[in-house]
Amino acid sequence: MQQWPSYPKAIGFCIVLRLLLALSLDLYLSPPSLDAYSSHNGDKVVQFINDGPGLLSASSPLTLYANLKESLWLYHHGIDPYGSGIGQSPLYLALSFFPSIVDHTPINSQILSKAFEYLLWTIPDAFSAWFLVKIWTARAPSSFKSSSSIAFLLPTIYLLSPYGILPFLARSTGVWENAVLLGAIAWACDHAPNFKSKSLLLLALRTHLSLDAFILLPPLILLLLGSPESMLAEPRPFALRAQFTVFRAAGSLVLEFMAYWSALTLISTLIVGHWRWMSATWGASLSLPSMTPNPGLWWYFFTEMFDHFRPFFLVVFNIHLLMYVAPICIKFQHDPLYALFILLGILATFKSYPTLSDHGLFIAFWAIFPEVYPYLRHPFPTFLVLLHSALLQPLFAHLWLSHGTGNANFYYASTLVGACAGGMAVVDAVWAGLRIAIEKAGKDVKEVVEGEEMVVVTQQ
Repeated sequence: MQQWPSYPKAIGFCIVLRLLLALSLDLYLSPPSLDAYSSHNGDKVVQFINDGPGLLSASSPLTLYANLKESLWLYHHGIDPYGSGIGQSPLYLALSFFPSIVDHTPINSQILSKAFEYLLWTIPDAFSAWFLVKIWTARAPSSFKSSSSIAFLLPTIYLLSPYGILPFLARSTGVWENAVLLGAIAWACDHAPNFKSKSLLLLALRTHLSLDAFILLPPLILLLLGSPESMLAEPRPFALRAQFTVFRAAGSLVLEFMAYWSALTLISTLIVGHWRWMSATWGASLSLPSMTPNPGLWWYFFTEMFDHFRPFFLVVFNIHLLMYVAPICIKFQHDPLYALFILLGILATFKSYPTLSDHGLFIAFWAIFPEVYPYLRHPFPTFLVLLHSALLQPLFAHLWLSHGTGNANFYYASTLVGACAGGMAVVDAVWAGLRIAIEKAGKDVKEVVEGEEMVVVTQQ
């Protein structure tokens, strides 16, 4: 049997490759010189990614590095960063203590400053890869754990795929959101001491950074009360469903989550000194104040929408995300980790400001569920549609914004293709998760029938 390297070596190797790529690209685009180092030639890599392969998709107005840097500069100079426009969580303002992010450093320390800045965006991705392996280890049966191939390939796919590299090079805050969310899921699967409190705290932090993560609270609570092991082939109602203790335990977990979330909200309010940051952060994800084009479905629809219809359809689009939570959690109550995986796909497809980080997380999670691969109905067409969209979106974005030979309809058509790919993946995941139990039940019935026939023949 082929011996694969251990996953810490894989993570370390991928991180070194990413840092070398980032520093090489940075030195190529803005080499050190004796000229004064100005803000116009500073973040050339971020500008190159946001104007090149990651145009309109590597970052969103809620995760854009330029918005973060502007907020940090304003806060560092005593100006309210939430005076106008879209902002990010006040917890990010702690990065203002790092001078390399707020103000450019002198030329003689430019390389060290850039290395430290990229390291600051590499750490969350390294933790994300480690959390993914921990989640897979907690779920995989002993037969899979004996092979280290998936434990090696999982962090490699996450760290070296374009869905992970482009947000990293663009310094999108989406990489931090993914790390916090994966940490919450990993602690929920770990069942170590105080694992429930750690998981709920991280989910409260993730929800604080981006409000859409609230739909992941029900499956995470089911995961805290249940097990991450695969139960797709043997579905059964939740073990404690008929007992009062499960409702009391779930209620206590919800109260603990709300306590953490309220504490983070209070801390954020104390940092900035007012409550207006909520409308610039949480309110932005609900009301779509910026019509910046992105891989999602909201922006073009509301661009063409008459203003007096806007409030109604905002409610419809937000409720549309919530309507999936109860059916998915009820149907997959025997396997809450799989329910959480499906909701991640729904969130990446239908949220207001999706980015490559959201799609990359959903794609990486597919490696944790190898038991569903034989039951997928149309994996190859789904992959082709996803590839088609991944190639068309930057192409049509450049035709529209750079060359002026296209228009918004071209780019929105490519985002519709991407939404079709996400929808196909989610539907196929639901189909495969249900088909396992049907196939298993059919095999059991067949074995029983064959056994009864053999008994009848033997008696004759």
